[in-house]
Amino acid sequence: MGLGGCIILIAVGAILTFATDWDMQGVNLDLVGVILMIVGLIGVTTFSSIARRRRVLVPPASTTVIEEDRHHRHGDG
Repeated sequence: MGLGGCIILIAVGAILTFATDWDMQGVNLDLVGVILMIVGLIGVTTFSSIARRRRVLVPPASTTVIEEDRHHRHGDG
């Protein structure tokens, strides 16, 4: 799940918690919304910590270029 999926979880959880007044028997939609928001926040923090570790820049290894001068003599051979 990427960053976009985590943000969608947070948004859906907030909608269920704060913007709806539906009553479903046996399901507490406020609790479901809070759980979705918490899972989304955990995902965002995990994703950002992984992305921060990937951004560590390692200087590229220096390469040595060796140019060879080859002199060809005309008339040998």
